[in-house]
Amino acid sequence: MTRKLAIVLRVFLGAVFLYAAYTKLRESYLVFAMSIDAYQMAPDWAALWIARTLPTVELILGLLLVSGKFLRYAAPALSALLIGFYAAMLHVYHLGLGIDCGCFGVGEKVSMLTLTRDGILLASSLLLTFLVFHRGSTTPQPNPPSTNNVCALT
Repeated sequence: MTRKLAIVLRVFLGAVFLYAAYTKLRESYLVFAMSIDAYQMAPDWAALWIARTLPTVELILGLLLVSGKFLRYAAPALSALLIGFYAAMLHVYHLGLGIDCGCFGVGEKVSMLTLTRDGILLASSLLLTFLVFHRGSTTPQPNPPSTNNVCALT
């Protein structure tokens, strides 16, 4: 059961991050940089660097999650990324800035809806990280050879 849950979580989160990367990569990085700059948490040069690199990181994490490769690295990296996203969103929501989220491209304000959605994504990612380390892997393991292969001689 936990293996199936881990597979569902990693495919779901991978698909979400692939979509997030797609929505950012189809636009100029400058559009995403404006969303990042609106958070007022990084200097201009950092906002530009994040806007250029984050969509690629999201793409790589999405591909790793969907493929099931390197989950011991991808799951905690995703959790760390989502913790950062969620903290930034909580900060601007608390300040009442009413800025664009930047989560899936342009046009979505930071609101209780986006906080709830990202909270669910964060909880899912943390659960996946726990399952990956608790079970060791979400891929099927071969059965160990049986020691009950006793031939009856008649």
